[in-house]
Amino acid sequence: MATSHFTGVVFRRAGEGAPVFFFSTRNRLPLQNASFKKIASSVVRVRSVTAKDSPPKHTDLVDFLYEDLPHLFDDRGIDRTAYDEDVKFRDPITKHDSIGGYLFNIAMLKKLFSPDFQLHWVKQTGDNEITTRWTMVMRFHLLPWKPELVFTGTSVMGVNPETNKFSSHVDYWDSVQNNDYFSLEAFKDLIKQLQFYKTPELEMPKYQILKRTANYEVRKYEPFLIAETTSDKLSGSRGFNSIAGYIFGKNSTKEKMKMTAPVFTQSLTPDSSQVSIQIVLPSEKDMNNLPYPDLEGIVLRRVEAGVAAVSKFSGATNEDIVTDKEKALRSNIILDGLKPRTGCLLARYNDPGRTWSFVMRNEVLIWLEEFSLDN
Repeated sequence: MATSHFTGVVFRRAGEGAPVFFFSTRNRLPLQNASFKKIASSVVRVRSVTAKDSPPKHTDLVDFLYEDLPHLFDDRGIDRTAYDEDVKFRDPITKHDSIGGYLFNIAMLKKLFSPDFQLHWVKQTGDNEITTRWTMVMRFHLLPWKPELVFTGTSVMGVNPETNKFSSHVDYWDSVQNNDYFSLEAFKDLIKQLQFYKTPELEMPKYQILKRTANYEVRKYEPFLIAETTSDKLSGSRGFNSIAGYIFGKNSTKEKMKMTAPVFTQSLTPDSSQVSIQIVLPSEKDMNNLPYPDLEGIVLRRVEAGVAAVSKFSGATNEDIVTDKEKALRSNIILDGLKPRTGCLLARYNDPGRTWSFVMRNEVLIWLEEFSLDN
């Protein structure tokens, strides 16, 4: 006869069809079939629940990354003890196979680029997988014009179930389709960003870059104030002297304000039949302490916070160029499933009389109805 053991109990199986008895190890009192079946079914039910595989929850690691990753490039740095010694790091142009190499890459970026790392979210996306979304803005100090490099994307971080540490870290850039190492597309994307744009050292509206694709950036603008008047066309300058005169003292208090950038022209209609020209006012101002304009036709107003898709280009502007840039941007926005608003803005950052055209920084902006970084 076979003997099976449970904690504290023993039961014996007789031949097929024979009565089955259940004995307590303490008093060995026999129990009939019905009682045994009830107990046995309970044991089976408990075992089936505990044996069922459930995905591990890594809430502790998600919380850890929210706290640790913002220190990626500061003096504190990340906690290396959260990573396996042989952690594998990959992005489209870099790879390392140890925590030492991973930290070396971070130190190199910190020295050459002074990165500004912004963490948007962290979430568990698999049994042993955590994904983060981020923006990294860098200045390349080795070039005299210190170009701005922008990368946005996600990092998929594998978790070693035996150590509960990160065993892999793979970056995926939003700006390229081929994220394999070594991606020629990614290398070209990096080189493209080294282009020389002359950006004046003036105060500008504050914004955060949420996403950068191959064709445009998505920016979240903070509110800002403008002085505005009517103009003739997007690439035109009619009305500029009036709004520039306002900040240079042609106002009720004769106050002279600091020059800012960019100068905006805005079309409110698809055919650009209604165009205004705008100059950004210094951020220390608010609607309660602005002097009144001396000239009629100048409007002072607050531009509310919003999200815009932005396409950057260099060179002199004319109406055909601006129209083509706007059409291309709007087409790419719609292709990517975003909802653009009617109209657009042209942002010009440079004095055309003092700047070579090939280094001028220009941008076309289209406000978006809504935008989410959930994906």
